[in-house]
Amino acid sequence: MVNKPSRALLGVLLVTILAGCAAIAARQLDELFGVPEVRERTIAAHTQEPEFYRDVKPILDQRCVVCHGCYDAPCQLKMSSIEGLDRGASKEKVYDGTRLLPATPSRMFVDAKDTQGWRDRQFYPVLNERAQTPTANLQGSSFYRMLALKQNHPLPDTEILPDSFDFSLDRAQQCAKVEEFDRFEKDYPLWGMPYGLPALDQAEVDTLKRWLEIGAPALVRKPLSKELALEVSKWEAYFNGGSLKRQLVARYMYEHLFIANLYFPELSQTQFFKMVRSRTPGGVPIDAINSRRPFDDPGAAPFYYRLEPVKTTTLAKNHMPYRLDERRMVRWNELFFETDYEVTSLPSYKGKVAANPFVAFDQLPVRSRYKFMLDEAQYTISGFIKGPVCRGQTALNVINDQFWVFFVDPDSEHLPAITVFLNNEKSLFRMPAEKDSVGVPVARWLEYSRLQGELLEAQEAAMNDVFPSNEDLNLSLIWDGDGENSNAALTVFRHFDSATVERGLVGASPKTAWVVGYSLLERIHYLLVSGFDVYGNVTHQLLTRLYMDFLRMEGETNFLSLLPAEVAEEELALWYRGAESSVSDYLTFIRSRDDGTTGIHYLTDNPKTELYDLIQRRLGPSVVAADPINRPVKASGDDSVLAAVQRLANFTGAGLSSLPEQSLLRVKLPDGKHRVFSLIKNVSHSNVSSLFGESR
Repeated sequence: MVNKPSRALLGVLLVTILAGCAAIAARQLDELFGVPEVRERTIAAHTQEPEFYRDVKPILDQRCVVCHGCYDAPCQLKMSSIEGLDRGASKEKVYDGTRLLPATPSRMFVDAKDTQGWRDRQFYPVLNERAQTPTANLQGSSFYRMLALKQNHPLPDTEILPDSFDFSLDRAQQCAKVEEFDRFEKDYPLWGMPYGLPALDQAEVDTLKRWLEIGAPALVRKPLSKELALEVSKWEAYFNGGSLKRQLVARYMYEHLFIANLYFPELSQTQFFKMVRSRTPGGVPIDAINSRRPFDDPGAAPFYYRLEPVKTTTLAKNHMPYRLDERRMVRWNELFFETDYEVTSLPSYKGKVAANPFVAFDQLPVRSRYKFMLDEAQYTISGFIKGPVCRGQTALNVINDQFWVFFVDPDSEHLPAITVFLNNEKSLFRMPAEKDSVGVPVARWLEYSRLQGELLEAQEAAMNDVFPSNEDLNLSLIWDGDGENSNAALTVFRHFDSATVERGLVGASPKTAWVVGYSLLERIHYLLVSGFDVYGNVTHQLLTRLYMDFLRMEGETNFLSLLPAEVAEEELALWYRGAESSVSDYLTFIRSRDDGTTGIHYLTDNPKTELYDLIQRRLGPSVVAADPINRPVKASGDDSVLAAVQRLANFTGAGLSSLPEQSLLRVKLPDGKHRVFSLIKNVSHSNVSSLFGESR
């Protein structure tokens, strides 16, 4: 009797065979075109031939970078810059929720200084690096062969693609080197690029083909204009003041702005900058410190805050513009340098200090810190939407499909008492980023769960002191944007595995809302932005996701505290059907109010809707624009299109389940013009407290 080989043995044999085939293909390419080596692709001046910035980048920006521009780029192939194309691809995944050990970061322009550095990191080329002849530049380029594969095998002529096309975020990657491409072509003939989309038109293919034939040239980057260079120098001097106060303020700003695309509106609306820590001062090339997180120790040597030009295509999925101008500098001076306080020492970069902003920055006034974040609250909240943490359904199932966000007034008379509370209880605000990723998730979770329980008890006691009468819980607590700042009210939309933050109150009144104060806003940022390591292991990612449950429920409970206790209790039970154990502490918090009332005297039998209306009136039309589709205040008159869209907005029920998360609705008018509307499907969840499944 002959034993059948095991699946594991067959797998080993298959890998061995494929590796052998790849080795043979590599040897054949070497014999034909020479041994690969990194090539210089920059040229000094334009020619009649295609060049990257003028001819190629517009094609890539329109057809490629939407997939190949972020952390989630397949095979880490970044096509948003010539440096990314030259770097090539990797078989290692950035997003991996199962890894036991942290991965080595591979951030473009950060973790390796040049293409050879990426080759040393096992990134393989997609542009030819053998002999620079037209034939070699095509046959030795997996980029070209992917395009040719699509030309030779177009999409099936069907309305719906077959199931063999996998568009899920966590699909298995096929990262074929050029030496492996013959096998890839045979196994996946329909997987040419752009994957699952129509082929490029012939003129675009011809441009790319000719560009590759001549060696993929790119002009040397132009230096910044004199005006931009002067502005950069001015702001770098601002961030690198010598006093302890200026050093601490700059550190605080950096840890909040490191993901921003900074720009100078008077000089350019398209040139953006990243704030980085550099070993070199202004006036010389930047030597960036590539720490995993912005509050990690930069080392003993002096470092400087620098503004580094952004070299990649701007993408909506991670673009977070932040204006720097004279008005901004005046505002920051008012908050941090014209306020009476002293900084006597600088905090350390040890985990329990650096990862806890209430410890690290306790010498900076709370009101100043809070107003700094509120001035651009959309940017602040977008950090956990557009930052690296929120990729995929497992990350985003911590929030509902639509909710509104309001903020506690930074000029509230109660802020001094809140400041005392923060200083006294700052050890309870510890978060997962304070430790490395090694450890047992359950043990860590129990530790932070205990801390959250103690924090809730301390907050309850503080609330009783700060608000001795329930009459103090009223609309005056809500920030009105100082009558002009539209950041005072935000709408968050979740589209299953992506999300959007909009200013104002968009859409119909949502099921849930948050009221966010300084401590909650700061913790969200340090949990999901400054403290999140996209290359971290499963322990880090799991704890971050679970901890966010605490923060979401705290924001929701703050909103419910403005409702009568009986109504608030009913709402919380509705929001968390089937998840009672996770809300018990918050139910206790709601029930602790003495007479169950607030300082808002409700006149209707629907206090939540009434509260939404009261807050909207408090904010005013300068802060919150009207929404005539979802919240019409008058009849649509003779606007038949608006009336029809209003009816569409009121549709509910399971019949909508077949709609995509987002659609564009284009209405053709009798005069030939068009009106376009965004159509967003909101899913009603029974609760969002489950990590691995969603209850709808």
